Amino acid sequence: MELSFRVILVEPIYSGNVGSVARVMKNFGFNELILLNPCELDMPARLMAMHAYDLIESARIVSSLKEAIEGSNIVVGMTGLPGRTDNRHIRMPALSPRKLRDKLSGKSGVVSLLFGREDDGLRNDELELCDIIVTIPTDQEYPSMNLSHAAAVVLYELSDVGSGDTCMADRFDIELLYEHLNEVLSDIEYKEHKKDKTRLMLQRILGRAELTGREVQTLRGVLRRIQWKLDKK
Repeated sequence: MELSFRVILVEPIYSGNVGSVARVMKNFGFNELILLNPCELDMPARLMAMHAYDLIESARIVSSLKEAIEGSNIVVGMTGLPGRTDNRHIRMPALSPRKLRDKLSGKSGVVSLLFGREDDGLRNDELELCDIIVTIPTDQEYPSMNLSHAAAVVLYELSDVGSGDTCMADRFDIELLYEHLNEVLSDIEYKEHKKDKTRLMLQRILGRAELTGREVQTLRGVLRRIQWKLDKK
């Protein structure tokens, strides 16, 4: 299995931006485009895509983020405002596109790259589903980037990342691990008002670790042992 990428546009507002992203994808050798509840893909999409319109024609259109990321090994969310939210645990810490490239080098699996709405980005509930958060270092006087420009920077950095033999864990197994962690937090009577933030922090730590299937099963074995000990007492 090699390293492959999906570009997921979450509720894009302007069809011209969809076309521009498709053109950028073809520039750097990416070909899987998923559109979550997109705008009407009218003439501006065709004009801006130029010779990459075939990527829009073959794009998969979905109605939920869960459907879009199904089958992914790693889900990466892009944000222009790391930490500027009412819940810092959702967005922080963030990697640069180059750091993301370094982390994925030598891995294999499916990586979903989520780009948010032009006016609102990715919302907190969507960022919660991401294993890794990425932000592009920009001047703080004007940090917000056009959707296609942001895609160009990220895809350029990832265009020559090398695959390897280290296969990342399946999304299904990762989600089972997160559910198992939540069970253990309840079993140890973790303080309720801290539970959600701690769960998200653990998810961020594990997401940045690019766990293999064997590592996931080892962690779950440790969690089962903890639960067994608690039940025995």
